[in-house]
Amino acid sequence: MPYVVTRLCIDCLDRGCVEECPVECIYELREPTDNSLPRMAYIHPTECINCGACESACPWGAIFEDRELPMPYHSDGELNAAPERNPQQFKVAKPQIDSEGRLVVLPKPSREQVAANQAKWSKK
Repeated sequence: MPYVVTRLCIDCLDRGCVEECPVECIYELREPTDNSLPRMAYIHPTECINCGACESACPWGAIFEDRELPMPYHSDGELNAAPERNPQQFKVAKPQIDSEGRLVVLPKPSREQVAANQAKWSKK
């Protein structure tokens, strides 16, 4: 699996990674089914072409190359394989579009917000 979305993405509404992915290999849950799969983006392990576009587009710093996953997020690599194991639970993530068909661009998080998110999810 070349790139991995970590739990730092849980409940993120920014779709910068989705907008940049040239092969549409970023998935999301069709519907929250249970607590075993968090509401976040998932990179399909065999569809990813290892281009790295998603990593630089993520304002939360939630995406890493699989071999560079920080220790607190090592188990997130297996989590990203969920779309391959259970494709019926997932759909290709699409950029957010407003009611007039325009791309929704969210404000970038501050350094403090990113640090607080990292502190929250690295403890779990």
